[in-house]
Amino acid sequence: MESKLIDVLVIGGGGAGLISAITAKERGLSVLLATKKAPTYSQTVMAQGGINAPLGNLEADSVELHIKDTLKASNKIADPKMVEKLISNSIETIKYLEKIGVPFSRIDDAKSPIGSIAQRKLGGASKKRACYAQDYTGLKTLHTLYDRALKLGLEIKEGFFLLELIIEESKVFGGVFWDFESGEVVTIQAKNVILATGGFGGIYQNHTTNTNSSTGDGVAVAMRAGARVSNMEFLQFHPTALKGSSVLISESARGEGGYLINSLGKRFVDELAPRDVVVKAIFKEFEAGRDVFLDIRHLGEEKLNSLMPQELHLCRVYANIDPLKEPIPISPALHYTIGGVDVDSRLKVIGLENCFCVGEVSCSHIHGANRLGGNSLLEIFAFGKMIAEQIKSEDKLKIDTSKIKQHHQNIIDNLFNREPNFNPYSLKKELGSVMFEHFGILRDKNRMLEGISKIEEIQNSIQFISPKDKSKEFNQELLEILELKNAILVSKAVAKSAIWREESRGVHLRSDFPETLQSFECSSVYFDEDVKSRDNEK
Repeated sequence: MESKLIDVLVIGGGGAGLISAITAKERGLSVLLATKKAPTYSQTVMAQGGINAPLGNLEADSVELHIKDTLKASNKIADPKMVEKLISNSIETIKYLEKIGVPFSRIDDAKSPIGSIAQRKLGGASKKRACYAQDYTGLKTLHTLYDRALKLGLEIKEGFFLLELIIEESKVFGGVFWDFESGEVVTIQAKNVILATGGFGGIYQNHTTNTNSSTGDGVAVAMRAGARVSNMEFLQFHPTALKGSSVLISESARGEGGYLINSLGKRFVDELAPRDVVVKAIFKEFEAGRDVFLDIRHLGEEKLNSLMPQELHLCRVYANIDPLKEPIPISPALHYTIGGVDVDSRLKVIGLENCFCVGEVSCSHIHGANRLGGNSLLEIFAFGKMIAEQIKSEDKLKIDTSKIKQHHQNIIDNLFNREPNFNPYSLKKELGSVMFEHFGILRDKNRMLEGISKIEEIQNSIQFISPKDKSKEFNQELLEILELKNAILVSKAVAKSAIWREESRGVHLRSDFPETLQSFECSSVYFDEDVKSRDNEK
């Protein structure tokens, strides 16, 4: 592996990584995809509602309307040029996905020239524009892409945990990885690198719809490499997660006509308002001492079994209720991380050459202070293709990576040589509680300052941490330790960004600055203990 100099190294095996790697492979480039988990374990499979594209299958729609909805939801922070770039590619993106076999749900009276793809209305949208596959959109699209990758012979390395980017004079030459299977440190050199490692919702463990392994590894590695991250304080809480388990109940349930009711049985909000508006309304119900439920009983058994089989199953398994007969108890949970690694209009990481970034790991400035439902899948597929289509195979000399490889091997060896004093599993849970309690739905400066102190206490603990299991191969405990280190760095960036933004805007709600809108547009953070912040001038 280390003897080859490939054209493109894609890091991350979710939807963003797969479509980037597939597109590059289709162009005849040499490609390797390295991923921490198997692609079918990626967070993409949790995206249920749909992929936005103004096809106009059920009602008149347009690119202009889609742009308008996206900018409105963003609370004046999204970059209009980036939004236009994304949405202008939306229809072509759906055409491509349909071409390779994504099994979109269908209607009988389609007017669109590309076929009878069914569409539903999601929160914040003025039209029915989310293309869906029942309520398994992300999963079915991911599996279609994975099948495509295998047919193309794409080389995929699973169990590769990114430790560091290989950099010389601000140019990226590949990555350093810990191989979970062998327990060894390996390097992969490439002419171009695409970061597609996903978001960092896992830092809110037990209070998130994300997996515990969504620890912001790509964000942390990019920060250590000198990249800037932006808008880290904007964390989108999904209105409808199962109360007690945080299992996601898709927005498709409200898109198909589900009601939000309180314990008095009354509706209290427009269910398809932008997510930040719905979450605020639910929070007010909780403050008044009332529980909140999602009621889909009136939609009927035939429709629910046809369009939302997964939601019915999840409610029966995780809440022991039958949605056909009783309302679903729900509570907001951290769902999507809007901020990430700052990129330019080409999705190139600002400050690093030959390095691109796509998906939830990036801050492409299209979501602003609140993401429009259905735009996340569109972003990873449209921008993933866009990156791969512009990459060039240029001559590049190999460099000596023996020192950086040995450096990281020494770090891991030293971890094994310590006596284990702390449990990484319990520390990750503790971090999740701190983040939810101090940087959750409603924030204020004093509680956030207290939260930073608690994060730093956890950070001080990990200098003494070590795996109890001393075997190098398949060491899950070591993986948890490496993830925890990244999660702490990312959590501090979130915390300090949230303190810096002295206003309430979109999903960032501050009780000490209620409903204010200030003139600055974007927060930026660099990797140092003081965390420099500044406006992002356009």
